[in-house]
Amino acid sequence: MPDILEKGNNTYAGGVGKIAKGLTHPNVGLFNHIRGASIVYGNLKNLSPKVRQFIEDNVALCQPDEVHICDGSDKENKQILSLLQKRGVVLPLKKYENCWLTRTNPADTARVESKTFICTEDKNDAIPTPKPGIKGSLGNWISPTDMDSAVKERLTNCMKGQTMYVVPFSMGPVNSPLAKIGIQLTDSAYVVCSMRIMTRMGQAVLDKLGNNDFVKCLHAVGIPKDGKIEYPSWRCDPERTIICHKPATQEIVSYGSGYGGNSLLGKKCFALRIGSTIAKKEGWLAEHMLILGLTNPQGKKRYIAAAFPSQCGKTNLAMLTPTIPGYKAECVGDDIAWMRFDKQGILRAINPENGFFGVAPGTSNSSNPIAMQTIFRNTIYTNVAYTSDGGVYWEGLEKEIDTSKLEVTDWKGNKWVRGKSTTKASHPNARFCSPASQCPIIDPNWESPEGVPISAILFGGRRPHGIPLIYEARNWKHGVMIGAAMRSQATAAAEHKGDAVMHDPFAMRPFFGYNCGHYMAHWLSMETPERKLPKIFHVNWFGKGEDGKFLWPGFGENSRILDWILRRVDGEDIVEDTPIGFVPKENSINLTGLTPKPDLKALFNIDKCFWNEEIDSINQYFKDQIGDDVPKEVYDELQHVKERLQKL
Repeated sequence: MPDILEKGNNTYAGGVGKIAKGLTHPNVGLFNHIRGASIVYGNLKNLSPKVRQFIEDNVALCQPDEVHICDGSDKENKQILSLLQKRGVVLPLKKYENCWLTRTNPADTARVESKTFICTEDKNDAIPTPKPGIKGSLGNWISPTDMDSAVKERLTNCMKGQTMYVVPFSMGPVNSPLAKIGIQLTDSAYVVCSMRIMTRMGQAVLDKLGNNDFVKCLHAVGIPKDGKIEYPSWRCDPERTIICHKPATQEIVSYGSGYGGNSLLGKKCFALRIGSTIAKKEGWLAEHMLILGLTNPQGKKRYIAAAFPSQCGKTNLAMLTPTIPGYKAECVGDDIAWMRFDKQGILRAINPENGFFGVAPGTSNSSNPIAMQTIFRNTIYTNVAYTSDGGVYWEGLEKEIDTSKLEVTDWKGNKWVRGKSTTKASHPNARFCSPASQCPIIDPNWESPEGVPISAILFGGRRPHGIPLIYEARNWKHGVMIGAAMRSQATAAAEHKGDAVMHDPFAMRPFFGYNCGHYMAHWLSMETPERKLPKIFHVNWFGKGEDGKFLWPGFGENSRILDWILRRVDGEDIVEDTPIGFVPKENSINLTGLTPKPDLKALFNIDKCFWNEEIDSINQYFKDQIGDDVPKEVYDELQHVKERLQKL
């Protein structure tokens, strides 16, 4: 039994709805109340029987005083933001148009992977079985009985005195056949305003849904067991936080955290964890990937998808400013891609999100000018610093904002002075939440119902040593192995600390909705004769030299590598064969105008000793963590690399 349960409180089995039905009195008043809670906004008549039942069950469980049925209108949004301001949850930023700042409890600043669970009857369906004595790192499992007990223990009466918001939302354009609909119940008005940015939210979604099924999302910020609320403006219960996903019933329950990745349930919880289980069942892919449109100087346009772990440059690449004259980049999405092969065998992708939930620190006009043109209107900032002129500040803006002439308040609400304060002004995982439609390079087809055609898939991560700047997979199976074998340094996006290199298969390690080995098999199953499979590549923008400095300038210069990739998609003979895959031939990367010239020898060095250790480490990881669930084809591809290395 997971240690998130109270001892002796694990006897109840059944769904959340079953818990709720025995707890309180039935409906009172057909149109003004639901299970005794007043309807303060919205109309019950707009709800289908299935949606209404979902609300009734959880009103009975959580016992809110009021229910607010969201319509997604501007008027409603203004009212909720005004309410949040009065409560001290958000601060208006007069320097910008309709921008707001919130500060969280310092204990609630990132995803909590250790408290995130997949609930299935059979444990092996959710997570692989590691070797005896080895702690699993590819997700956490909880039984249905234990999930029900954990939910009952935490959520019973958890919304007393609060408003339950009903948030109907669509992941993907409402009219897209690739889109999926969810209903989130939450007691956080901050979540409502953020979901309005990050998803298509409101009445149009209910109209589209009808009485069909939907993903059921229940969220409560919670209150500590002792009743003591340390930060009244940011209620949470860090000690008892839990995020559970039940694929069989397409159900998500999140308790104890208001932070985006834990509370905006359309994002990682739905779009990736539950989304990946739906994708497996329906034969498509739900991936932690950006989608970027690229048009070369000859006017030929292609789209790529790229999977990087959080804080490894997805948003920067998605908002690329190419340095090659004549190149044009357009953004479809910066974080998640849902991809399905069409009837012609072409892989098409949609961005299921409607906004950007990006890391603020490090974002600047030098690193990402497109983001800087996107995020200063209609934006909610979380855990950045505040400046006395009504603006925001974070690490990375030192050359753009002269803080010597301003008073700066750090993310904890304390006075901060650059050069004197010993702490950072913003939390390393501070965020901006901005509408995607504001991006000046948003792709004209970003809301295309059928999705955009994908010509290439990139995998990558933060690897300071040993991994080339770019290499190409030999074929689909080799590419699946490359994705499965991804490794990257840990970042601040989750609770991990330090610079340890972590295995991160497909950049999905925190987000798998089912067994990682079965996930590899699902990727392999995409290869059929009638399909036009995209080429697969691995990139590493983060290689460092002996002096500790980056070998490649990155940012807009990455367009030079994307240009090489697109030329490979066109079949140009610009590769050299190596044991790990195809690398660029000498002089095949366009470096015109780039000064100083990078050390290409260091960037593309294939060190036999390093790669033998790398392959051994990956093999051992697979055997330790996934075992027999790793498809034979993946083990075979690793062995092929090992054999080729011996000939080097």
